[in-house]
Amino acid sequence: MSTEPPAPASREGRIARITRGDIFPLRDHPLSGNDLRQCLRAATASTLGFVICKLFGLNFGVFFCVYPLLLTALVPVLTGHVARQFLISSMINSVEVALIAGFFSHMPVVMTVLVFLLFYLRFRLMSRGMLFLFGASSMVSLSVCFHFASYPTTDLHDLLASSMAATSLSVVLGFFAAWLFPDVEPRQPPPPVNKPLSRIRHETLLGTSCATLSFVVFQVFNLQDSLSAQVATILILFPMHFEGLKVAARWRLIGIIIGCCYGLVAQLVVYDAFNKLLLVIPLLWIGLMLTARMHATEKVGSGVGFGAMTTIAILFGQYLQPNQDLIYSDLYRITSVAFAVSVTVVVAWLIHHFLNLFPGTRMIVD
Repeated sequence: MSTEPPAPASREGRIARITRGDIFPLRDHPLSGNDLRQCLRAATASTLGFVICKLFGLNFGVFFCVYPLLLTALVPVLTGHVARQFLISSMINSVEVALIAGFFSHMPVVMTVLVFLLFYLRFRLMSRGMLFLFGASSMVSLSVCFHFASYPTTDLHDLLASSMAATSLSVVLGFFAAWLFPDVEPRQPPPPVNKPLSRIRHETLLGTSCATLSFVVFQVFNLQDSLSAQVATILILFPMHFEGLKVAARWRLIGIIIGCCYGLVAQLVVYDAFNKLLLVIPLLWIGLMLTARMHATEKVGSGVGFGAMTTIAILFGQYLQPNQDLIYSDLYRITSVAFAVSVTVVVAWLIHHFLNLFPGTRMIVD
């Protein structure tokens, strides 16, 4: 299972440029019966996570809304192997964040080195194709947890407990949604990907370097309210090569705009009654269902639809509070994500060309 956009055809041993038609391939694939059920699974599981979080007054609602999407939208078929990867990654991430944030938060250089090593291990697993979901979910979880844990106002124990609780709940909701909306026909497993060692090194170092620089920048500039921007800088790295990263950045920006526009429409519909849960729940489900359809018809993994889905989940799960509406958070998301993604693409371009200077880290395909 991989969330990277399909690699373009090779040209003289290198990744070929992606054409304009690949930027938004929404109309390329009709909606099948399996796709419809995947949309229902994603929208229902994330909405149920949101409802449980609000009913029990749990903190860090972003975990309870986004984690179910990772299992139901990015993974076509939820199996025991997939669930074990997701659960084990959460437990390992919690231990790593507790140790590093607890013992080295006052030593930024040492903490940055340790974060680099953790990111390197994840991207190595993702590039080799082994345990891709483990690496991808770990990257999202680690970036979010380190983002929250770096601020003194955050209760580290509550943060890690919420992350682990959301992970366990997401697995339960994922299997429940799979039982409620099963596929109508068997799915074909994705073909294996064989990569030369130089490409694995290139992808691993490119992703690790950009993710670590993102971590440093968000710490240095104290960007506490820019969670969506930081998550976006991580998600666009999942293709792990520059040509795919550029396309993923465009997809993410379009998805952010679509998700934020839906958030504004939802805010106008409920007006000042955004603290009424019964009014918010159907709006969240409808928004997730519409963007899930985009995600299913694109068939490119983390594309425009998935970007819009996660944006809606973050807005409703983290920023919709009884004393706070979505207007400011919505508009801030668009500007902050656009700037963060643009800077990430420039940095990735520099690192990509630097790595191509050396035969051992050159980006080539067989």
